[in-house]
Amino acid sequence: MKLVSYKTEDREHLGVFVNGHIYNLNSCDKLIPDNMNEFLQGGEVLMERAKRIDDQIKEGSREAKEEIFYEILAPVPHPTSCRDGYAFRQHVAAARRNRKVDMIPQFDEYPIFYFTNHNAIQGTGEIECMPDHFDKLDFELELAVVIGKKGRNIKAAEADEYIAGYMIMNDMSARTLQMEEMLLNLGPAKGKDFSTVIGPWLVTPDELIQYKVAPREGHVGNVYDLKMTCRVNGIEVSKGNAADMDWTFAEIIERCAYGVDILPGDVIGSGTVGTGCFLELNGTGLLNDPNYKVQWLQPGDVVEMEITGLGALTNTITKADTDFSILALKKK
Repeated sequence: MKLVSYKTEDREHLGVFVNGHIYNLNSCDKLIPDNMNEFLQGGEVLMERAKRIDDQIKEGSREAKEEIFYEILAPVPHPTSCRDGYAFRQHVAAARRNRKVDMIPQFDEYPIFYFTNHNAIQGTGEIECMPDHFDKLDFELELAVVIGKKGRNIKAAEADEYIAGYMIMNDMSARTLQMEEMLLNLGPAKGKDFSTVIGPWLVTPDELIQYKVAPREGHVGNVYDLKMTCRVNGIEVSKGNAADMDWTFAEIIERCAYGVDILPGDVIGSGTVGTGCFLELNGTGLLNDPNYKVQWLQPGDVVEMEITGLGALTNTITKADTDFSILALKKK
């Protein structure tokens, strides 16, 4: 099942995406709330009701309201929190190699994550950036999960049961802001807090069973063979695979939930897949060729991310009509 949040006029709604069409769930079953946040609060009971409707629409045994005029939103427009992990060893190792530092051994000891701005979540469409963001503006190709039920002190062996679904994530990054603030051993904050893109819909785990593969030796949790690609202005710049996650979502959730509650609507990203950002690609390019032409995102660029089974997420980069700069406010 592909769950989608969308807007008609000034109201947000919840639907299912079937064969290129969106159908409103609440119109089929009044017990299903007409927004994603309340729906996720209902847990497995509401999820099963929605799956029955989805199956009936696919079979042709259920008449449903097809939406015609709508604006698609982030699948979870108002997440309760947003964390991002660091699951792909290839990305971490390449980024450190490009900075001429050794691979950090702690990567293999435990999964880590950071909190980002859950109020800056958005879906497909325009990403408006401030002038300072364009000082090395970057995409990050990731996948993410949404938590479907409350839990605390969850073990990795049971953690996949808490996942409501999967989606594409683009962890937008302003690299100059990020690198400057992290010199002070805090962050990332301003380098990441302006936009995190998720979508285009939330895909329930049952749709990914056909892609399931074994986790890496010594690890626990579901892993899927999903091809990941990113194109900028129609040109492929990145490709990887979700099966290359060294830390599983189950293991990341285990750490997230240690001593704290995870809640329905929490979003957790995987971290960047290997080759999944310009920072890594530029660093590797310059390491191999001093004349390599570096690339960063510019106003008007179109970023398209696609992951097997999860759809395609498309955004256009725009520039805010202002010259306000926080970089210019630095004390000398």
